[in-house]
Amino acid sequence: MKITEVETIFVDRYLFVRVHTDSGITGVGESGAWGFLEASERAVQKFATYLAGQDPLRIEHHWQYMYRWSHFRGAAIMGAISAIDIALWDIAGKHFGVPVYQLLGGACRDRARCYVHVFGSTTERLVEGCRLAKAEGYSAVGHLTPFLDEDPSVPYFETHAAKMRAAIDRVRQYREAVGDSVDLCIEIHRRLSPAEAVVLGRGIEPYYPMFYEDPVRPDNLDSMAEVSRQIGIPIATGERMHTLDEFAMLLSRGAVQYVRPDVCLAGGLTHTKKIAALAEAFGVRVVPHNPLSPVSTAACLQLAACIPNFALQEYPGDEGSDKKRQMVDEVPEREGDSLLVPQRPGIGIELAADAAELLPYRARLVDTRLGVDGSVVDQ
Repeated sequence: MKITEVETIFVDRYLFVRVHTDSGITGVGESGAWGFLEASERAVQKFATYLAGQDPLRIEHHWQYMYRWSHFRGAAIMGAISAIDIALWDIAGKHFGVPVYQLLGGACRDRARCYVHVFGSTTERLVEGCRLAKAEGYSAVGHLTPFLDEDPSVPYFETHAAKMRAAIDRVRQYREAVGDSVDLCIEIHRRLSPAEAVVLGRGIEPYYPMFYEDPVRPDNLDSMAEVSRQIGIPIATGERMHTLDEFAMLLSRGAVQYVRPDVCLAGGLTHTKKIAALAEAFGVRVVPHNPLSPVSTAACLQLAACIPNFALQEYPGDEGSDKKRQMVDEVPEREGDSLLVPQRPGIGIELAADAAELLPYRARLVDTRLGVDGSVVDQ
């Protein structure tokens, strides 16, 4: 079996890769470099010149070849490698007639507990979103900010006291809305300084969040470790990291209690399985990052099925929408608070033949929030 073509397909706000073989088997993957998908698409096409004519089953070898042939790394390149890697595993599963998790050591579980996204531009909407998630059977809610999902066009300013007091009180309201039967995954989106992150982390400790995600920017691992040492709640981070080495440095500093590798950004299934094993050695559990399409969700579920230290799966919550259903032949099935691991050969999902026509590509604009003084705000 040989690779005959590596095809890139833009659909809505996503970039998919379909790898074709001379046996008729195809595999699908997705790039998670969502801010720079155009650059990631060009990287896929560059790798395609190497992959043409290769045996698709030599997955580890191809991963090493693509990763190590040049000195350059980064999100666009790693998103390309990830998409190709997922597609190659999809081919391997179809070739051997089994779900991919069977090729990665077999199942540790047949379902993955998930958390659903909750959004809101007011406190009332965020609280109601928590209640609604509980009513729909979820036992965890995430992407849950203690701030507000305000429009980036609105200049930002709050005093330190007002910001901290309001954020802490919102987390209190979230907890009171759902009781202890729903876990709160608090999302900061890197918007705090280390000092602010400590104040807020200590302030929300009485409400037992499952984790405190990305309280500070991920660039300085020592800053994340410093925050972790000074608070009594678990930190989750890793969605912007690309390599095993970055996760090793994060873990060795004691900076994280839940790692968040993105299967579509951190090297596909090949690399995230290694990241999970590394985390296991540190007693750290895995919460795969997944803000993308049902293809990403299906790939994440293959990882969740075969690692012993899986904790929780991020789930956008709109995968039952008409738009998401137009992208693929079927979306992963949810039962109560969990997603069922697909049992079809490969990753368990196919891109719809007319997805690109039904849902034309919508490029993301370079647009971020500014403060009242004109400076850039992380949000």
